[in-house]
Amino acid sequence: MTSNVIKQSDPSPIVACTISRDVQNFDLLIEDMEAALGEAWGDLGFAEALAFFNQPDAELLEFMAIAIDEADEEDLVMLGEIIALANRKGIKVILIAEDVSPAALHQLLRQGADEFVPYPLPEGELQAAIERLRNTPAPVHLAPVQTHAALASPTAGDGVILSVQGLSGGTGATTLAVNLAWELANIEKTNPPRVCLLDFSLQFGSVSTYLDLPRRDVVFEMWSDTEALDDDVFRQALVAFEDKLWVLTAPSDVLPLDMISSDDVNKVLAFARKHFDYVVIDMPGTLVQWTEAVLHASQVYFTTLELDMRSAQNALRIKRALQSEDLPVDKLRYCLNKSPKFTDLNGKSRVKRMAESLEIRIEILLPDGGRAVCQSSDHGLPLASSSAKNPLRREIAKLASSLHALGKSDAEAA
Repeated sequence: MTSNVIKQSDPSPIVACTISRDVQNFDLLIEDMEAALGEAWGDLGFAEALAFFNQPDAELLEFMAIAIDEADEEDLVMLGEIIALANRKGIKVILIAEDVSPAALHQLLRQGADEFVPYPLPEGELQAAIERLRNTPAPVHLAPVQTHAALASPTAGDGVILSVQGLSGGTGATTLAVNLAWELANIEKTNPPRVCLLDFSLQFGSVSTYLDLPRRDVVFEMWSDTEALDDDVFRQALVAFEDKLWVLTAPSDVLPLDMISSDDVNKVLAFARKHFDYVVIDMPGTLVQWTEAVLHASQVYFTTLELDMRSAQNALRIKRALQSEDLPVDKLRYCLNKSPKFTDLNGKSRVKRMAESLEIRIEILLPDGGRAVCQSSDHGLPLASSSAKNPLRREIAKLASSLHALGKSDAEAA
């Protein structure tokens, strides 16, 4: 804790502290803290707060007031770690926010913040929040909080791999991957399949954002040393979403796509197939050396495109690239995002001409989900949870049902 705020010679025990990028940006908070606690509080920066939890003084704190504004949204991962550490120490957390997006607030509150107070602070609201915290009994923890997944018993290693790759930006690849995985995880009520969602976009993967999940440092460690990969390392790298879907997020930092090899990818896929019935992969928007490994391992390789020239050109490029390397082009399933409505005869004619000119079959037509799609991802929820009657959600649910039915019929035939 900073020496200019908390001194060892200070006779007043420190019972609270503010945590912010610069507390001087929140002058009303300083006044209210002094009014409520006198000199029995201190101030920490974000990085200082993480180190402070290891000090004996942390055991004396009743609560922390984390003050943020829109400039702090890029530090959400660090803020989530601070809140998680405070929860483990039994320290209450008051979140004070100014001009912060609803999605960021939702994420931090889900990670364990106890109270939320807007800034500028309404008169008396901080004192009221402190009193509510003091009058709320501490929760009884029967077991340590687990943020990683508990792996199911190993199977025969024959989990179905479904990959999704966008042929150009904004064609809904991640939306399809996330919602397809969620629909498969909920396809049966009595005996649902075990589903894992892997974000292989090492640089700008956004699956964690779509589901409001933390990015774990162990993901980078796993990719850095797949020689040491075992069940325990793989389990620690996964994060559970509502105890139904297990997710391997992208690493916390931007990594070069050639940092991993086909051997690395195959090892991770082998562990995923070993423990899950369905493995859905969100691929990067570019072809890399290990794309071949994923293509060979996949039962179906979905490619998303839109009814425009950039998608058409890229579809032709990827088709030629795979054919030149004698790769299994037949695994590609073209998914048209924002497809024309049933009554749009002109749009349907354009889809037919596009497919004929590219000599491909556009087998999956995904309707435009509208604003609900962006709102769902901003709130960290699948479409089934936020907009169950959305036409895009219904189409993805139908796709999941057909895939699951096909898998069951194949299993029975075998």
